[in-house]
Amino acid sequence: MDSQQKLARILGVTDGTLDNFVRSISASTGKTGVLEKLAQENEKIISETLAKINNVGGVTPSAVEGSADHVRGALQKAIFYHEKQFLDFLRNVEGNNEFEKAANLSRSLARAGRGFFLKKDFIKEIFSRRRPANLLNYLGYQSVNELISHNDLLEAFSALRFVESDEWMHQTFAEAYGGFNAGDFEERDIEIRVLSDKWHDIAKKFVEKKHHNVSHLKEFGVIFLNPIKMDIPGKFLRDFALLLHYFHEIEFYSKLFKKYSVKPDFAEKFKSLLRGDVKELTDVSQKNTWLIVQRYLVKDNPQDPRLFQPRVNPESIHWTKGERDLASISEKTGGKVDLSLWFNLDWVGGLFQGDADDPSTEVGAGEVVSFDLEDNAMSLVSFMEGKKEALTYHQREAMWTKIFAEYAGGEEKLEEMILDNFDKGYIVL
Repeated sequence: MDSQQKLARILGVTDGTLDNFVRSISASTGKTGVLEKLAQENEKIISETLAKINNVGGVTPSAVEGSADHVRGALQKAIFYHEKQFLDFLRNVEGNNEFEKAANLSRSLARAGRGFFLKKDFIKEIFSRRRPANLLNYLGYQSVNELISHNDLLEAFSALRFVESDEWMHQTFAEAYGGFNAGDFEERDIEIRVLSDKWHDIAKKFVEKKHHNVSHLKEFGVIFLNPIKMDIPGKFLRDFALLLHYFHEIEFYSKLFKKYSVKPDFAEKFKSLLRGDVKELTDVSQKNTWLIVQRYLVKDNPQDPRLFQPRVNPESIHWTKGERDLASISEKTGGKVDLSLWFNLDWVGGLFQGDADDPSTEVGAGEVVSFDLEDNAMSLVSFMEGKKEALTYHQREAMWTKIFAEYAGGEEKLEEMILDNFDKGYIVL
């Protein structure tokens, strides 16, 4: 395969689709050779990374030769080793437990600023309008007033997703979020909370189901950690990277809240942002159009037609920034913990020899291997749980975003164009 054919396979589109895209966008922007350049950079980074992980955590050269499974295994061994390094360092960070230590460390690493968030007093209003029956029952209360009087409201609001049904959450969102305006928001710092012991039992069930300890409330500018220890290799490092990612995701959405706060249809735009709405292909007819896809569509439907079109995903930007923060830990530890390997790997993917016995693998096509930290950490966790998942969706979205950045003029221009066109749901180059 030539470089374009390889990229097409890594991106999950046909060579013809990618060729048509290249011809069209080259004619529109005047830029040529972009994909060839990226393909060369991709191969160079793969080669350099494989050489590096030969020296990480006792991975031997033979482990990275040939098959896709061997390469994935080597990447996962590197994660295992780096997580151990990270946890050893974390012991010396201030905090009563690993989760408090992680929260404190993330504050010092994350390069995110203040934001424009919904005032906390509105939590009382939401609870008063929509009685959280399951939450009250869990806490043993008879009234909303008891809930408000005896709890940290941010913690209680965070716990809603553990105890209330999806139907209740959707209805609350529809009824309680439709009347907000600019005056209901204020500038303040992004917060990170470690939930208290009172939420332990219900949080434990949530973590066992969702397999992660970290979540957030964009509208209130809050990241929260469920202090539920799960001794699964790769999981803690995965969740810490997600924690850093959330700082940037919250900051990004805060910019949109402020941008739209002066619009007459602010409430509807606000709800759309929180829902993660994505335009359908039928809504877009222009050439050289990139959909703005603000969530991972593949998790809902791997055959979603929007997954086979050029797109840019803000999630990729948040991950890039979060992994940059993660890599900066090397400076903080004087090189004792070096996670720089994982920076700029988010978009990198290669084709390696697949399982000859796997009928889904085309002869000579190879299997796609993601070099992204999150894909590999999640795959490692999956493996330790007895499953065999080789995830690539973070890498695939990041590669599309990387391609867009090359045509758009770099990372800063990329984010600027996304923010400017977010309400439309697409960008025309």
